[in-house]
Amino acid sequence: MARRKKIYEGKAKTLYEGPEPGTLVQYFKDDATAFNAEKKDVIEGKGVLNNLLSEYFMTGLGQIGVPTHFLKRLNMREQLIRSCEIVPLEVIVRNFAAGSMSKRLGIDEGTQLPRPIVEFCYKDDALGDPLVSEEHIAAFGWASQQDMDDILSMTLRVNDFMSGVMLAVGIRLIDFKIEFGRVFEGDFQRLVVADEISPDSCRLWDIETGRKLDKDVFRRDLGSLTDAYSEVARRLGVMPNTPPKGGKPTLVN
Repeated sequence: MARRKKIYEGKAKTLYEGPEPGTLVQYFKDDATAFNAEKKDVIEGKGVLNNLLSEYFMTGLGQIGVPTHFLKRLNMREQLIRSCEIVPLEVIVRNFAAGSMSKRLGIDEGTQLPRPIVEFCYKDDALGDPLVSEEHIAAFGWASQQDMDDILSMTLRVNDFMSGVMLAVGIRLIDFKIEFGRVFEGDFQRLVVADEISPDSCRLWDIETGRKLDKDVFRRDLGSLTDAYSEVARRLGVMPNTPPKGGKPTLVN
């Protein structure tokens, strides 16, 4: 069998050509990076967990009418997705102050914000994904005004969904980032949630203890990243409550 053609490789995922036109295969790696890839490691099982959790969230969004690029999970590390033109923005929703917002504005981490705050960053690793305004986005043509209206509306729906899902299992959704892509259907296009939704792209704190269950565990050397992600997966019911011997994640179909 011929090896699939690699389309793109990022810090945490690799994209290959899909079996049908308009599809791609998204492979989740075990690589962990932080601080714009200044800190790196390989965490066994991380890719499996992110594949499983992203499937869970993308499927849930589809069920409430939020379109995504996700089609189906293929195996432990791969999922079939729709090919799309990525909007060059990271869209960040903050429900509580943490990370860079706390540093920029001098707000204590964990402070609840008056309302969800949506921020935009320009996707460019060489520049460190700088924070940009809607004025920048319009001026440089990264997205139209209609795109921005749709992105904001969909982003807040994702926040409502994610916050509710996490609250139900005792986890506080501090913040998260998502990306959007344009899917072309004949002469028309529509926006879909793309990339991934996983603990790599969220801040998740246990409501009772404040324990971090996201990539801050890796950023701040707070313990086992696999244990943290596995805890999220177990609470959501997509992994057994008792981890298998050897500590490797096991899927529940």
